[in-house]
Amino acid sequence: MYLGIDLGTSSVKAVLVDHAQNVVAQASVALTCQRPHPNWSEQDPERWWEAMDQAVRVIAQTVGDSMLEVRAIGLSGQMHGATLLDDGDRVLRPAILWNDGRSFDECRDLTRRAPQLAAVSGNLAMPGFTAPKLLWVARHEPEVFSRVARVLLPKDYLRLRMCGTYATDMSDAAGTLWLDVAKRAWSDELLSLTELTQAHMPELHEGSETTGTALDAVAARWGLRKGVVVAAGAGDNAAGAIGVGVVKPGQGLISLGTSGTYFVSSAAFTPNPEAAVHAFCHALPDTWHQMSVVLSAASCIDWCAKLCGFESASDCLREAGATPAPRNVPVFLPYLAGERTPHNDSHARGVFFGLDHDTDRVALVRSVLEGICFAMADGERALLSGGTRIDDVLVIGGGTKSQLLLQLLASTLNRGLGVADDAALGPAFGAARLARLSAGDGDMHDVCTRPALAQSIEPDPTLVAPLAERYARYRALYPALQSTFAHAGVSA
Repeated sequence: MYLGIDLGTSSVKAVLVDHAQNVVAQASVALTCQRPHPNWSEQDPERWWEAMDQAVRVIAQTVGDSMLEVRAIGLSGQMHGATLLDDGDRVLRPAILWNDGRSFDECRDLTRRAPQLAAVSGNLAMPGFTAPKLLWVARHEPEVFSRVARVLLPKDYLRLRMCGTYATDMSDAAGTLWLDVAKRAWSDELLSLTELTQAHMPELHEGSETTGTALDAVAARWGLRKGVVVAAGAGDNAAGAIGVGVVKPGQGLISLGTSGTYFVSSAAFTPNPEAAVHAFCHALPDTWHQMSVVLSAASCIDWCAKLCGFESASDCLREAGATPAPRNVPVFLPYLAGERTPHNDSHARGVFFGLDHDTDRVALVRSVLEGICFAMADGERALLSGGTRIDDVLVIGGGTKSQLLLQLLASTLNRGLGVADDAALGPAFGAARLARLSAGDGDMHDVCTRPALAQSIEPDPTLVAPLAERYARYRALYPALQSTFAHAGVSA
């Protein structure tokens, strides 16, 4: 048995997987974000630990003594978050998350001071990354910064609590702007830009390597035998890719979660920062990936459901799916928390364009779904602009529960999409696979297999042309509003 744990933004998910790669049990515990100021997004690391503990104990109650068969634990998590600890491993402030946009000025400063930053890190300086967050803390909370002894990524704080080690994996570390991504090593030069050294950083491992064993007290609490190993794991996107076997060059993966990502595996480090494409290490040795990121994807659906008075996002999607397409659907920019690819603009905000007296809530829902698809199409354009090869694409995440969203996405991209079985489990399942590899129970080719498809979605010929026309209108909106976004951001 292998335990996979995914620390997401909206929940902690845990899955127990047997040797035949069947999910034996699963559990999820909700999390919330705190937004004390505009553009801020934070969480309390203690709540991460409480949620993980609760999720694992639910599984333990479900399977009983079978927990003694667990051989390894794998971790996956939301990337980029800055978890700051003092020299006694005490949390100094709430963790600053990936979707926090406060450090825009620090990004500009890093870019000015280090023109080599993108070439070494594979990425533009963006507020979501970890390094500019530390620069913000140094400037605005100097008393906190002066006490920072360790900087951990979210899942790696859970590792510290679970097994007492300071460690991370290459895929997650690549999202900090402190890693030399080609060399898969911390860069002293990039660390110095934020007045940090390697002493502040966790030890680097490949995702399938062991980073320690569960503490005896933790093992006893969860019903595990002593000495269960803990794998390095992966950032959530790389873990999701491992979970559906996206490990070979040209294999693609779209994740429709709180954010939206378009992930393509590659055999080499191939940065394309000009298009705001991320170039990261994959979770397996000698493997990399490129990725475009939409900061608000399924979270837009939750927001729209609340805005329009639906009981839940599921009710919102159900009504939209059962209703013929409205005559006049507005165009929606899904930039509720700013945007990364292709704009790299933390000041960008959501927009409905084209409202009229006939616009009803179904039209707004349809507009939001189309906006998510158009943002993913922007990501694909950015990937292709750098010569990325995309052979086939799987889709995972909570957004796969909507047949309408899947059909709109396939028709917008004008390509067939595969939907993996148990698609929403991706990162946690991938973490369990990395746990299995760390225990020495098989190799990459045996473990990281492609799943059976729950369904295949082909473009609807009646939607391709109309969506292409609407996508062109969508693409014209951001340039027209860019200066307005910037002015509003400065004045806020």
